[in-house]
Amino acid sequence: MPKHEVIAEQTFAAPRSAVFAHLTDHNKVGKVMGAKMQRIKDADGDNPNGLGSVRKVTVGPASFEETVTRFEPDSVMEYTVSRGGPIKNHLGRMQFSDTADGCKLHYRIVFDGRIPFTGGVIAKGLQDGIRKGLAKLARDMAGQKA
Repeated sequence: MPKHEVIAEQTFAAPRSAVFAHLTDHNKVGKVMGAKMQRIKDADGDNPNGLGSVRKVTVGPASFEETVTRFEPDSVMEYTVSRGGPIKNHLGRMQFSDTADGCKLHYRIVFDGRIPFTGGVIAKGLQDGIRKGLAKLARDMAGQKA
């Protein structure tokens, strides 16, 4: 079981389909997460960001790749670090559900630090950055129509 966990929950006054589409678009989500992200391998099927797609993530001088391992449109996306990076035993999961005026995101990331004693620092940075980015996105998307 990974030692570090990051949890962020955010409600959006926007349709679940719109929020899901934004947060699972590898070329858009980097702004939310405070990193440069780019899809480098398309998924098979209708959605290029779906199951099996790969994105390159760059944060400062570090870069790594993440691969989508589960993709249920408008509901769930899971991914794992598949190459490089300062973490291992990683799983990221975004789960979307409806609310009375939009949707709610439950975002959970678990991992171990690759280098001893770095995991806590990485977790704190992820937690703060993701929460801030999601809150801004919620403000930006408020009132958006499907």
